[in-house]
Amino acid sequence: MTRIWQIMPIFAPKKTITDTLPTTHMLAHIYAEPTTGKPATGFSFEVLPPLKGTGTDSLFRTIETLAPFAPRHINITTHRSEYVYREVGGGMVERRRVRRRPGTIAIAAAIQQRWGIPVIPHIVCSGATREDIEYMLLDLQFLGISDVFLLRGDKAREESAFQPTPGGLAHALELIDQVNRFNAGYFCDGTPIKIPGKAFEFGVAAYPEKHEEAPNIQSDIDVLLEKQRRGATLAITQLFYDNEAFFRFLDMARAAGVTMPIIPGLKPLTKLSQITVVPKTFRCDLPQPLYAELRRCQSDDEVRQVGVEWTTQQCRELMAHGVPSLHFYTLSAVDSIRQIAQAIY
Repeated sequence: MTRIWQIMPIFAPKKTITDTLPTTHMLAHIYAEPTTGKPATGFSFEVLPPLKGTGTDSLFRTIETLAPFAPRHINITTHRSEYVYREVGGGMVERRRVRRRPGTIAIAAAIQQRWGIPVIPHIVCSGATREDIEYMLLDLQFLGISDVFLLRGDKAREESAFQPTPGGLAHALELIDQVNRFNAGYFCDGTPIKIPGKAFEFGVAAYPEKHEEAPNIQSDIDVLLEKQRRGATLAITQLFYDNEAFFRFLDMARAAGVTMPIIPGLKPLTKLSQITVVPKTFRCDLPQPLYAELRRCQSDDEVRQVGVEWTTQQCRELMAHGVPSLHFYTLSAVDSIRQIAQAIY
């Protein structure tokens, strides 16, 4: 298949983890200038906790594969429980809640202990009460983890629209407020914390093609600005494939007063099914040149090659525009990300 992009020769990364570890894991330090000893454009990635009962081997292989590229941090997602149905005999079906991917905090601690790489676990409103969130903050403090990523999270599969858990929070701004109160020395019920620990610093999500529930892009940027006003020090975007959409969003955000680092989130396509699933799931457009090339693909391998080429081109253009870092979503894409990192770092 004739390619429409030229890929530069691949070379091995020269940086090592020990060369590039920050002396502290606070976000403001990770993205402070100058970043002595780091590539001009940083590298980070997101992992999911393993499915319940599957162990950590696959997850740790992902980290071993990408650790040579000196990640500034690794994000660890958090997942709500969901309903599953099980036949119990006599024509009866039992419905119960199961958390398929537990272990966010434990995985964050394991990564930090085993590799010494800064970790940023996600905290979400979805499926959690205020008390659940408070316990998560306490556990993270006990482990010495002070960077977190705050999101509303996804709606439950059975919901047509997001519904906060009873005793929980409705959106990310409320979650930010709870973390700020905790940092100020108060539990969610207003009780003073006798010995407050180290304050949390937090990042937030941004949406170059707007959040699916936002009426327009400007209103979405207004929310991002409010997150910054309430203390956010970093934003990482939803995945996108159209750099022009990111640049427009970045210009609008800066014009509105958003000054914190905005890190582009990227995920190379790897499967034929993703051509239709990804735009629907993540509410993002596939630029016509990319879509035209993908339509010619007859196998996952061909999609994977196109995905590597397109995302490598994206990265080079983003780096030329001076983005502080590139953040990669690793699910089903680890080998592709390794190829891309080899090409650009």
